Amino acid sequence: MAGRPQLVVFDVNETLSDLTPMADRFAAVGAPPHLAATWFAGLLRDGFALTLTGANPRFAEVGEGVLRQVLAAVPLERTLEDAVAAVLAGFGELAVHPDVVPGLRALTAARHRLVTLTNGATAVPQGLLTQAGVRDAFERLLSVTDAGAWKPARAAYEYAAAECGVPVGEALLVAVHPWDVHGAKAAGMQAAWINRSGGPYPGHFLSPDLVADGVDDLATQLAVV
Repeated sequence: MAGRPQLVVFDVNETLSDLTPMADRFAAVGAPPHLAATWFAGLLRDGFALTLTGANPRFAEVGEGVLRQVLAAVPLERTLEDAVAAVLAGFGELAVHPDVVPGLRALTAARHRLVTLTNGATAVPQGLLTQAGVRDAFERLLSVTDAGAWKPARAAYEYAAAECGVPVGEALLVAVHPWDVHGAKAAGMQAAWINRSGGPYPGHFLSPDLVADGVDDLATQLAVV
């Protein structure tokens, strides 16, 4: 990569937060646990589709709509309304991955500027990071609500760089999603892929500048850049 980035931009959902407990939320209402992954993938799909047609939908609204669709065909142990409320409540109670806190502390100790950029509302990273005791590591919490388009649209990444006063090419996106990495690279940003699955990076996307096992590993790699 081309030297130390001026700004490190973190994706939030799945990159910082651990969505694994959402499977338990589905199971608790009588739905198959694997539907948690189906739901989240559908949420992203519909959000991307709306963005492509010029809309800038609210993450929570899309998430609720897709959840109702997913659960409607399942014989639940409670009413659909109660099931939707119970599952969505779990999204606000997620914790960070184990590597996140030490990684963020190492990055702040090295004086990296950190911000978040989420397709959801800033209330989610606010609660997540406060609960983890690392809200102070981030100078700003940014949302695509103010960018006018969801990631991976170019406007989202350009918005983050502009808001922080750095050239887009001097910012580094950190994400677990290859589509997010691709979007950042296409917009001219640097990008780091957090490979939590251990699988290969998709060859049909633009390649990341860095590949790390976790945020702590990313901090170690950036220390020698």
